Amino acid sequence: MLGNFGARRRFTDLSEQEVLALAISSEEDDARIYRTYANRVREDYPATAKMLDAMATEEMGHHNRLIELHKHRFGDVIPLIRREHVAGYYARTPTWLVENLGIERIRAEVIGMESAAHNFYVNAAQRVTDADTRKLLGTLAAAEAAHMRLGETLKEKHLTEEVKSDEDAEAHRQFVLTWVQPGLAGLMDGSVSTLAPIFATAFATQNTWTTFLVGLAASIGAGISMGFTEAASDDGTISGRGSPIKRGIAAGVMTTLGGLGHALPYMIPHFWTATVIACCLVFCELWAIAWIQKRYMDTPFLRAALQVVLGGTLVFGAGILIGSA
Repeated sequence: MLGNFGARRRFTDLSEQEVLALAISSEEDDARIYRTYANRVREDYPATAKMLDAMATEEMGHHNRLIELHKHRFGDVIPLIRREHVAGYYARTPTWLVENLGIERIRAEVIGMESAAHNFYVNAAQRVTDADTRKLLGTLAAAEAAHMRLGETLKEKHLTEEVKSDEDAEAHRQFVLTWVQPGLAGLMDGSVSTLAPIFATAFATQNTWTTFLVGLAASIGAGISMGFTEAASDDGTISGRGSPIKRGIAAGVMTTLGGLGHALPYMIPHFWTATVIACCLVFCELWAIAWIQKRYMDTPFLRAALQVVLGGTLVFGAGILIGSA
């Protein structure tokens, strides 16, 4: 089976016709990838989408010229051979692994695609001994180098500094709305809301394992609750806050981590050692939340610290007082 690495053809075993057929299929695949990325970003990043559309059009132009060359040299029947049929041939990252990772990741992938194709043809031309095959590979390398220059030209045409700055700002805003905001809300809820039950249990029982189990249950329960609440509260269509699934994951995971931070020390059998470590972690958690608010939400640091640290300290104190009663 061709999908099996051991059954793949070696590049050096391909005929000139098969090399040309491989180039044709690769150009078609790249054009399809560019169009997929363009459709993915068109609504939020129209300038980048225009650049990708133009690159897809150029790839299909090379594809068509390669077909004409094949017809001239070998006839109308083009062998079916693709990247996955050839051992060692450069591969493309599946679009579904890239298209949801943000605009910068897509731009970087496009640059990598052109560079990989050019480098492959250059190296392949150096390895072959047949003069005609070497000439053909050199022609393909030159075509890919032209693609790289075209990519830079299209980038300069469509992605001016002002446009790129606007798109980057939109990408940052979307990142904050989809990941940071719900994640921060979850971290605050998990860190603060679990303080009272964990430390109340700790001082009431002075049993570290019982305290850990209570903290684990409280953290996981709060994480599930926050995750489903965030996902169900807004589908993101009107608010523009992005996928409810992503927001739910961010809120749920960070809520759980916020509670586990000061629950995990109670896996230590010695009560006061565990408690001192847990108290230190609570201090770090609260200040970390204040820093995140300052970094991503533009909240003045002193104001964030007052809100988070003071509120957390009150809940922390309430848990100790209740547990010691």
